[in-house]
Amino acid sequence: MRYRNGWIFTERGYVRGGFCVENGRFVSVTADAPEEPDAVDLGGMRVLPGLIDLHIHGGCGADVSDGEPAALLRMARFLLQNGVTSFVPTAVTLPSETLKHALAAVKTLRDSRPDGAARVLGARMEGPYLSERRKGAHNAAYLRKPDLEAFRRLYDDCGGIIRIVDVAPETEDAGSFIRAASKLCRVSVAHTDAEYSTASAAFDAGASQLTHLFNAMPPLLHREPGVIGAASERGVLAELIADGVHVHPSAVRAAFRLFPERVCLISDAIRCCGMPDGTYELGGQPVFLSDHAARLGDGTLAGSVITLWEGMTNAIRFGIPEDTAIRAASLRPAEAIGVADELGSIAPGKRADFVVCDEKYRIRSVFTNGLSQNICEQT
Repeated sequence: MRYRNGWIFTERGYVRGGFCVENGRFVSVTADAPEEPDAVDLGGMRVLPGLIDLHIHGGCGADVSDGEPAALLRMARFLLQNGVTSFVPTAVTLPSETLKHALAAVKTLRDSRPDGAARVLGARMEGPYLSERRKGAHNAAYLRKPDLEAFRRLYDDCGGIIRIVDVAPETEDAGSFIRAASKLCRVSVAHTDAEYSTASAAFDAGASQLTHLFNAMPPLLHREPGVIGAASERGVLAELIADGVHVHPSAVRAAFRLFPERVCLISDAIRCCGMPDGTYELGGQPVFLSDHAARLGDGTLAGSVITLWEGMTNAIRFGIPEDTAIRAASLRPAEAIGVADELGSIAPGKRADFVVCDEKYRIRSVFTNGLSQNICEQT
């Protein structure tokens, strides 16, 4: 199938032209030929690579931690409708048996590869190896020190589906855990009170990512740069929630300066994303959604209620250049999880996952493997 007359977002930025898809993959991206009667006319619309969310707990009333394949499928379909073509379902801090059940559901969805749903790239464990002082909305009753043997059992039981595990490096045995776990999957520093030297040691040991920059960690201070200073110096990828609630727009702009070409936009969305105001649940705790923010009863933020597409467009609205924001939601996560040869950009040989939208980034259609997913137009 050939497409013409669009603004195609390539690794060089937007290019006026078209592209060809065969067998579910891009085979060429070119300037429009004078006459292509068999090509689909994009009508000057923008074409972006499908977005990839590396950190998302739920949406549309579903939560990864429930371990319900049908609900997880509903969430995956909701994501696809909102421009996210691949994602890493993320479990919160829970007992081992509950985590095992949740990971099994993720594996079921990944292996079944249903039509009309975002692709599962693996699973993520945000907890239980976190700092109690910086636990945020995680349930303190289930926090544990890093336990390689227990983690390895979970990893093996779920068929190696875990792609990212989160760890607070100041917790007991964290250093040895990071060195061993980083050989199995990606390790992200998270919910931590670590000082600069402890954080630096964690990155030197193999941690390569920083979970939701600025949130659940000490601030960057001139005499104690902490985990943010350590991460900025070591080529670490920094996740960022651009909802305007977790991080001020000025801090979003600062993040892209502190971590040039190393910011990965995430949603960190929970089950009430896409839902009306009301009372929901996260990790066994009630969550109250009101005025575009989800909080525990004590006011603690409990994840976001935006999609990654909204986070990307927010970043642009906050002053981040369009090409930088788009890559932060597509190519950067693909690189982080090791799938950039398959996903994350519109280039020959890659899977034809793409989103057609107008100049205001209102989604018109979504494609996976070159096939239209019949998405309703956004107004």
